[in-house]
Amino acid sequence: MKVTLLMALTADGLIGRDDAHLTDWTASEDKKLFKSFTQKAGVVIMGSKTFETLDRPLPGRKVVILTRKKDRKTPWDNVEFADLSPDNLLKSLEEDGYEHAVVSGGATINALFAKQGLIDEVILTYSPVVFGSGVPLFKGDVSMDLALIKVSRMGDNLIYAHYKVVKP
Repeated sequence: MKVTLLMALTADGLIGRDDAHLTDWTASEDKKLFKSFTQKAGVVIMGSKTFETLDRPLPGRKVVILTRKKDRKTPWDNVEFADLSPDNLLKSLEEDGYEHAVVSGGATINALFAKQGLIDEVILTYSPVVFGSGVPLFKGDVSMDLALIKVSRMGDNLIYAHYKVVKP
């Protein structure tokens, strides 16, 4: 299964001011990219804190929330809570017929997938915003070598960078 990390970053490399920070600082082009890319993949994986920053469920794709709270419930048909390791979650999604998954935060979930070597591509959008301090892309020690596939401008102020993860 192909796994893409898709995240919006500030110019100083942060994904939010804190764990509860909404993504209201990203440009409309970033939101359109996220919607089309995740709908095409069919499934997006995130943590509980990231999910709680959304003002509504994400239609047109399966949303898997990694959580240690096995008893969590949701009123939405396309949202599922899972208490699985990243590799077991991907195996389960493959068994369900998915070929591509998008990992989209937060820092802890991103790091779990990165540390297991499960990320194949990284797509980052850089917004012209600086927080100075806040939540990094990854929590803890993460090491990945990347090869640039494409870099481009989106709209007036957004930078799009697409990388392939170079695996040993």
